Amino acid sequence: MACRVSELVLGCRDPELLARFWCEVLDFVVLDREEDGTLEIGPREGFGGPQPTIILSRRDEPEPGKSRLHIDVNATDRDQDAELERLLALGARPADIGQTGEESWHVLADPEGNEFCLLRARLNPL
Repeated sequence: MACRVSELVLGCRDPELLARFWCEVLDFVVLDREEDGTLEIGPREGFGGPQPTIILSRRDEPEPGKSRLHIDVNATDRDQDAELERLLALGARPADIGQTGEESWHVLADPEGNEFCLLRARLNPL
């Protein structure tokens, strides 16, 4: 038997802000709230489905150094250009990590500066 990714944990200063952003981006909902401000967001069906949930864990200061993990997203109901407009309207901003401009993806940052990529390929909704 193999493992699968069930949760991604993201340390952040403002879990509420990032929960609003990522819930809109991914069509997720808040699944759980802890007393320390930690939030778990995920698919409407809840934990245990094919998509991992995201734990937004309050941290006063970001972890030192550059994160070696980032999220890639695909639009499921529109083309890449329309999805880029939607993500920017939600509060994402372009991030420069040394791209050439020839890439088929866009590098963005969420409201706290966590980098993620918007890929060109479209996936069918789950």
